[in-house]
Amino acid sequence: MPMKTTKKIRLLGALACVFLPLACAANPNALWEIVHDYCEPAAEGAHVRQKCADVNLAGGYAVLKDIVGVAQYLLIPTARVSGIESPALLEPDAPNYFRDAWQARVYVDRKLRRTLPRDEMSLAINSASGRTQNQFHIHIDCLAADVAQTLREVGPGIGKEWAPLPVRLRGHIYSAMRIDDADLAHTDPFKLLAPYAASRGQTMGEQTLLLAGAVRSDGAPAFYLLNDHVQTGDWASSEELQDHTCAIADRSIEKP
Repeated sequence: MPMKTTKKIRLLGALACVFLPLACAANPNALWEIVHDYCEPAAEGAHVRQKCADVNLAGGYAVLKDIVGVAQYLLIPTARVSGIESPALLEPDAPNYFRDAWQARVYVDRKLRRTLPRDEMSLAINSASGRTQNQFHIHIDCLAADVAQTLREVGPGIGKEWAPLPVRLRGHIYSAMRIDDADLAHTDPFKLLAPYAASRGQTMGEQTLLLAGAVRSDGAPAFYLLNDHVQTGDWASSEELQDHTCAIADRSIEKP
């Protein structure tokens, strides 16, 4: 088959992911194909349609609106990175994708036509077995209302070291720690997780992380970093703590 024809078929398959979630699940490389074959080339000036909301060539990432949800976006590297298990994430000069994703939360706000309070916004990355795509992506979306309320209640007891939460979330036992670095300028959540996972004899691929915005009792901005790991009956998908309908925003989306 001619190379141009093969590429065209591959691109059509990637576009199916944007409009048909089941097609995306059937093609584990769909996100990579969208970013690599459309978003990045378009940002570089190629004559292809731009499918992403943003492409930061210097930062090495793209932001894509997910077809699932009212205002869910994904941060996806422009480099080939498999997921949370990638050793590249732990390199000293690794990009801080969580910091970039937190900055990209403005796209959620724009879609909702309002600015969400810090403690209603979240970022999630699923484990290797709890995802359908084999390209690294961080889910940027609203925190589920009940989870946000629980974190407000137990938040004062969350310290700066990993410890199990006193309550289950979605039936699962999450560990949590507080981060006081308001913009993640000096903190990479993956590098906080790695030694904790290793201390339990677990691999990074078994882990999931959720970063929830928080406000301390003294009014200072912070984060709660939550972790779960693969075990019997638990695929370790912290995306379960998000709400892709964004009900917490009271559906107060202004009409254009």
